Amino acid sequence: MKKMEQARFNMVEQQIRPWDVLDMQVLDLLNKVKREQFVPPALREMAFMDVEISLGHGVSMWKPKLEARAVQALRLKPRDRVLEIGSGSGYLTALISQLAGHVTSVEIVPELHAFAEKNLAAHRIDNVTLIQGDAAQGWSGEYDVIVLTGSVPLLPEAFQNSLKPEGRLFAIIGDAPAMHARMITCVAPGKFESLTLFETVVAPLQNALQPDRFVF
Repeated sequence: MKKMEQARFNMVEQQIRPWDVLDMQVLDLLNKVKREQFVPPALREMAFMDVEISLGHGVSMWKPKLEARAVQALRLKPRDRVLEIGSGSGYLTALISQLAGHVTSVEIVPELHAFAEKNLAAHRIDNVTLIQGDAAQGWSGEYDVIVLTGSVPLLPEAFQNSLKPEGRLFAIIGDAPAMHARMITCVAPGKFESLTLFETVVAPLQNALQPDRFVF
């Protein structure tokens, strides 16, 4: 087995499976979509490590196990319309695109928008629309799935209101060191159920909605 493929195998077996990612469709994706090809070239040797990888501009790629766990939790279907807030390198976008019908991904940083565009084009992924813009507090349209790739202290209601019936929203909510990954499901028009999946810490979305904070 080549060194790169051995590292990918180790990532799946030692990081991802032990974190309760057991969906074979998701595990197969990790072999199909080559993570190292979405990492900044200078950091490519870190592609399979259990660490975040800096993309600059205060943005990092999630740890591999977080990416896999989020994709598994979303229970993506072939006709799903997905909204992703924060394209980053385009890797999570690419994973989602393989299981969903169409992905709209909005990135505020021009350089990252261009990086994701280049990476997705190189992989001939054609069911993604990349938009440069600020979607930290909501985006127009109705979606089956919404994913926020940065944390938010408060979740704007606009995101929940953009979910179709049975739609799912994955968001990491809170302030470090106590953030919770949550799955919010639209169970009926205007009614939502929230499930806490696990604790983690990721960088906040730029321009995220802020709560009123007491200043002493």
